[in-house]
Amino acid sequence: MKAPRLQRVTLLCAALALLAGCGLVSSSGTFHEAHLPDGQEPLDGAELVVTSKSFTEGVLLGKITATYLAAAGAEVKDMTGAPGSASSRQAQLNGDADILWEYTGTGWVNYHNQTETIADPHELWQRVHDIEKRDHDLEWLPPANFNDTYAFGASTPNAERLHVRSLSDVAGLPVPDRTFCVDDEFFSRSDGFIPMLAKYGIPYNDPNGVPQGNVTRMDAGVVYTATAKGAPCNFGMVYTTDGRVKNLNLVVLDDDKKFFLPYSGTAVVRGPILERHPELRGLLATISEHLTDDLMQDLNGRVDIDGEDPADVAYDWLKREKLIA
Repeated sequence: MKAPRLQRVTLLCAALALLAGCGLVSSSGTFHEAHLPDGQEPLDGAELVVTSKSFTEGVLLGKITATYLAAAGAEVKDMTGAPGSASSRQAQLNGDADILWEYTGTGWVNYHNQTETIADPHELWQRVHDIEKRDHDLEWLPPANFNDTYAFGASTPNAERLHVRSLSDVAGLPVPDRTFCVDDEFFSRSDGFIPMLAKYGIPYNDPNGVPQGNVTRMDAGVVYTATAKGAPCNFGMVYTTDGRVKNLNLVVLDDDKKFFLPYSGTAVVRGPILERHPELRGLLATISEHLTDDLMQDLNGRVDIDGEDPADVAYDWLKREKLIA
């Protein structure tokens, strides 16, 4: 079988000169060429720009989307891996990028400065969808089946030793066992660590809650290994789809009081593009319905832990699911 060829990236430096550096640049500049299994090209003649944020999951979602839509016949410019959140978002607002994977919690808190906690994922998506459609003519398509939100994890031995499966279980432990590792950003967030402790009735810097000495602040990446070792903390802040959760055999504790906002992954398309190419709804829904927390942990781990290229991981997964040929 002929090896798939790599499509060349087209840079938008001139169009996006006001963004970071010369503009949006691809993480690796390439994605693999493929075709739909039935040989059809429902997007024949379409010209699309796919962008993403620069972190692993964002790039993977962008590569999956670029590969699949190109297989459906579109001419796709791959602008995945835009530095920071602002550049990819601004490119879409400017009309310089057409498709971007976003998170409902990000839209609610970061883009629209909302403080109300909406625990129901569908309700949150609908609220964000309506605001974005009204204010920016951006269509937030129905979300995928994964939620990349904040959570707390514990090593499997610690979870078993302490008999904890939820944050309420943690709140019921003796004070000396309530030890946490968090990064500075999560510690200081208005929807982060200190409000979470208050929600669960174990207030920060309280001798009967979580004393200051029970909390270790460290780099986000180190939190995972510290939690896996069980020192200096029993519990560490994690992201639910991070590949290290599975690789380090961490137990993700249930947020049984629904403190953390849902961060459902959602494909966002500019309104004029969706009107011009309504086939995008069905094609992007096909991707979304295959994505789960467990799958995203696997795919993220292949990049972050095994060192594979996101374009290769995206292509292999699409092929394995028989979405491309």
